[in-house]
Amino acid sequence: MSTSGYSGTPLINKLGIKPSLKVLLINKPADYYDLLGIDISKQLVKQKEIPDFIHLFAKNEKEFVTEMKTIQAIAKKNSEVIIWVSWYKKAAKIPTDITEDSIRNYVLKNELVDIKVCAVSGIWSGLKLVVPKALRIA
Repeated sequence: MSTSGYSGTPLINKLGIKPSLKVLLINKPADYYDLLGIDISKQLVKQKEIPDFIHLFAKNEKEFVTEMKTIQAIAKKNSEVIIWVSWYKKAAKIPTDITEDSIRNYVLKNELVDIKVCAVSGIWSGLKLVVPKALRIA
């Protein structure tokens, strides 16, 4: 299993991907399963299924905002959904206009909260988002 960052914790554990979760991956990098250390392709949602776990990789602010509209619609259907948004780390030296702060500012205005940050790979950071408990559908 791959470990990213300093903790030595396998990425799949950091992200909280359990075998029972239906997963939606948006713009995943080609090496995503290698980063996880396991192929989770059998967990990917089928058309019209509502995911329990979403991982969005956004290369820029425009892509992030566009994809978040879809993700927000899903969160209204499944208020327990786990959402991870990944963006290029500053250390990756890849030009981008998206940052942890810009993601946080967007989500706080759109009925989501961030609860965790982690290194996804040498070039990707990740921010975990959830629907606040007060807004979850029982």
